[in-house]
Amino acid sequence: MGALAAGGLVLGGSLPDNAHAATQDQAVADPLSDPVVETATVSPQPLDPPARADPVSIRLVAAQFLDMPLSGDSPGDVEYGLKLDAYIDLKGSLFGLDDTFSLHIHPEMRLGESSNGEIGLLPTNSALFYPASEGEQFDLSANLTKTWRSGTSLTVGKVNVFDLAAQLPITGGGGIEGFQNLSFALPPSAIVPGSLVGALLNVPTSKALFRLWVFDPNLASRRSGIPTLFEDGVGMLASVTVPAKIGGKQGYYALKLAASTRRGISSRALPPVLIPAPGSGFGESRGEFAAILAASQYLAGGPRDPGGGIGVFGQVYLSAGDPTFLDVSAQAGIAGNPPGRPQDRFGLGWFRYSLTDGLVDALAARVPLEDEEGVEAFYTLGLNETFRLTANLQLIDSAIAPRDTALLAGLRLVTAF
Repeated sequence: MGALAAGGLVLGGSLPDNAHAATQDQAVADPLSDPVVETATVSPQPLDPPARADPVSIRLVAAQFLDMPLSGDSPGDVEYGLKLDAYIDLKGSLFGLDDTFSLHIHPEMRLGESSNGEIGLLPTNSALFYPASEGEQFDLSANLTKTWRSGTSLTVGKVNVFDLAAQLPITGGGGIEGFQNLSFALPPSAIVPGSLVGALLNVPTSKALFRLWVFDPNLASRRSGIPTLFEDGVGMLASVTVPAKIGGKQGYYALKLAASTRRGISSRALPPVLIPAPGSGFGESRGEFAAILAASQYLAGGPRDPGGGIGVFGQVYLSAGDPTFLDVSAQAGIAGNPPGRPQDRFGLGWFRYSLTDGLVDALAARVPLEDEEGVEAFYTLGLNETFRLTANLQLIDSAIAPRDTALLAGLRLVTAF
């Protein structure tokens, strides 16, 4: 299941390392993401005059989670976890530049427990999988963006890819809103990490949005990434997203190509039990490549409709295999706002991820593996502008062969200021 979603509308993820035994280890792939395309206006737009722009924007979000396995092999314990995020955006005029520059700072902290790793390889709770899968963990990302009048922008620094995934109008949320399973929140890829250090170029035109990313292929979570920048190779993502209307309803269709010059498997994105031993014949070559086709299409409403909208989504991911630990993945579903309840949101999605055959063979004596498949459904009740309560159900057929299919229930309360 290497880079599962690295090639989808969003890429991001890595494998969990909180299991107590080989059959309890979870594998989450590094993610690739391309969500901004969904919310960006593709035709160039002039920048707002600096005098009208708020020089400081601060948003605070606290997400509380309760989850409990209802069936399967894992203990039926209720787990409580908390994720704290601050999103700080500063205009360039505050630090000696003009307002075509902006600085984005995102401190985040994870506390408590979750059921990640108790059922499948993919994290069932993405928000509590980052910055790490267990314990009290803190991370900080900061990046500088220059935006030209044409709409072209260049971002340099440490980027939390979940920040991009959260912008998707149909599947967006980054695990704090919407879907919680990593397969939807930030579809994993084994090439593009969920937290990266690099440069991201976005070029909107009248017909398409083009992107080119250059980054360190190693996961940058809980570290600056600067001292070891490009030490293990260089990663790249090139994508084009084309807006199109079907039946008068807006849709977005994307092709993404991801590659890296890294030698060996993405060890920082996998738990130790899923890293093959030297000489196993897998994960020792140099170079990775993956292609992703992704689509999202509104059936009712749209991204700028005051009443919200309902849309379908899907993506297919293919990699060249060794040393990428994911070779094929797919996901599809429907999500949106119920008619007459724009403050609410629902979603239903299916996913399937396949670990590269060579990795499965190399680990056969340690832990029997197969494809992971699942379904997730959620409903969010918008209580008011500050509080949002979500009920979540996930049915998972784990990639760890000895495990039974399991049903996981969860509640999420998001408080935003």
